[in-house]
Amino acid sequence: MYLFAGRYCFGQQSEPLSNHFKFKTVIIDAGHGGKDPGSHGAYSKEKNISLSIAKKLRDAIIDEMNGVKVVMTRSTDVFVELHKRADIANDNHGNLFISIHCNSSPQRKGSSRGTLLLVYGFHRSQEQREALRENASIFIEKDYKQKYNGYGDDAVVNTIVLNAFQQKYRKQSIRFGDLVDYQFRKANGRHSLGVKEQGVLVLAQSGMPAILVETGFINNPADEEYLNSASGQNEIVRSILNALKQYKNNLEGN
Repeated sequence: MYLFAGRYCFGQQSEPLSNHFKFKTVIIDAGHGGKDPGSHGAYSKEKNISLSIAKKLRDAIIDEMNGVKVVMTRSTDVFVELHKRADIANDNHGNLFISIHCNSSPQRKGSSRGTLLLVYGFHRSQEQREALRENASIFIEKDYKQKYNGYGDDAVVNTIVLNAFQQKYRKQSIRFGDLVDYQFRKANGRHSLGVKEQGVLVLAQSGMPAILVETGFINNPADEEYLNSASGQNEIVRSILNALKQYKNNLEGN
């Protein structure tokens, strides 16, 4: 098996295949909603902050990234089950899943502050592998039988291809997380807890690169004020948007 330009081929190959990948669809997931308020601060709820940031990010992508489709898992104050959020992402063949949340620390008036980026923990890889299998149409092109030499017929080949894409998506998730983290720290001067792996269910069931963005600690007074302000939300959106533009350009070889 040979890897050329992000594609896996079996047999002899003399020259690499050109990369014709186009980033088309981003899924934006506003955490919590409806009967699930999420975490809360002195005067605000996570579900409202995450929705406000998610909608602003949607609008910014539409305004500045021509040709990129945006799909929201929710755009109003409704409760959406975690598996349905992943279903929305998979059914729309998303190229990237971004889940927006607020963090909270155990202390009553949290001393913890800043941002955190979560990618799915590789130690629980089987759940994501199932999502990839169900969402195979994302990465299996029309002529997949020629490219992958019998994908769908041979269990061993299937496992190799799925494992390869799982590794690829993990690396892409971390790469995008690093880009967002850089923007938070360098562009906005935010304190950051970095990019970490965690067994987050909504990420596990999304068959695509995915990150969960903890935008700040809602029970930290300074962070809560920032998260509720128009300027703070706009900075968060700008950081994610700049990272998304760079990520897209890198994937498309621009």
